[in-house]
Amino acid sequence: MLNPEELARYSRHLRLSEIGTEEQEKLKNAKVLLIGMGGLGSPASLYLAAAGVGTLGLADFDKVELHNLQRQVIHTEAWLNKPKIDSASEQLLAMNGSLNLRHHPEGVTVENAVSLFSEYDVIVDGTDNFPTRYLNNDAAYFAGKPLVYGSVFQFEGQVSVFHPTGGGPCYRCLFPEMPEPGSVPNCDQAGVVGALCGIIGSFQAMEAMKLLMGIGESLMGKLLVIDTLGTRQRQIALKRDPACPLCGSNPKITDIRAENYAFTCEPEQTMEQNNEIPMEVSVDEAYAFRQNNPDTIFLDVREDFEIAICMISGARHIPMSQLGERFKEVPSDEPVLVYCHHGMRSLNVTEALRARGFSQVQSVLGGIDAWAAKFDSNMARY
Repeated sequence: MLNPEELARYSRHLRLSEIGTEEQEKLKNAKVLLIGMGGLGSPASLYLAAAGVGTLGLADFDKVELHNLQRQVIHTEAWLNKPKIDSASEQLLAMNGSLNLRHHPEGVTVENAVSLFSEYDVIVDGTDNFPTRYLNNDAAYFAGKPLVYGSVFQFEGQVSVFHPTGGGPCYRCLFPEMPEPGSVPNCDQAGVVGALCGIIGSFQAMEAMKLLMGIGESLMGKLLVIDTLGTRQRQIALKRDPACPLCGSNPKITDIRAENYAFTCEPEQTMEQNNEIPMEVSVDEAYAFRQNNPDTIFLDVREDFEIAICMISGARHIPMSQLGERFKEVPSDEPVLVYCHHGMRSLNVTEALRARGFSQVQSVLGGIDAWAAKFDSNMARY
């Protein structure tokens, strides 16, 4: 039961028709694991602690660095070069002294992932590298736990809930295999605006709370995409892939093995050293490709309502939400330039196609908005 102090503390929750004492008690008895106390884990943990979630697990082996402070709002200058979970714990307990904190300074590993996830009700993924992201997805599946996914890239962010045992898709339904090392920007190359992390992390906290309380409509089976530069958001329907290597009808991944998560987020070799085609091209390069070869294939992965606004002449259209069913329509033996509105969805699609063996696919940085701004003043922008 809630004691008098808790009734007073959470009174603004209890005034909501959707949240009564029963729902608040569910939060009090809940256990949430936060993986990564960085840009996403900072706001997510603060709001979950403030909301009254009884137990928070903090998994992070990293230390606070100066460049973290631009977006990792739970940390301060006083904690530079000290463990992030210690820094975060001080702030969280200062906010809510009744909070039960569990520290996992070793982070999430191949050896501990499934057993660790099994101790919690909901997993919140705040990581920023592919090996850990895939490990989190797989471990959540084997532990039967919902995974609240978030990612940020420059000015655009994404949120979803992956829970195959609950009837939804998993991360591998979208992107079956990890991209090759060197084929994507590493953790420090792309850049991100700090306020975006607060938005996405807060959405993750809200999704976790809805799952724990059993209220509202979750993002399971949907991908929420938020464009802060254009002040727009949209939802993309996601479907479970019957051919998914993890949760499909004939899975190839049946347990957690180290070789499935081989590379780490470290400085990669150059593309020339790896003999790899870069994952992204600038809008200038894309324009030059078309000028030199008018038959260059452009693949538009935006939604139908966006196509009605504008489109690059001659481009082919496969919405990102239909890629899993229609990827065979993409030529595998010639260059393909993928674009969306600003370049985040197209990068995701490029990663997915590369994982399926489409080695000549590239994403256009800045998307159709950059194209219109630079090369087509008559094109409608939105």
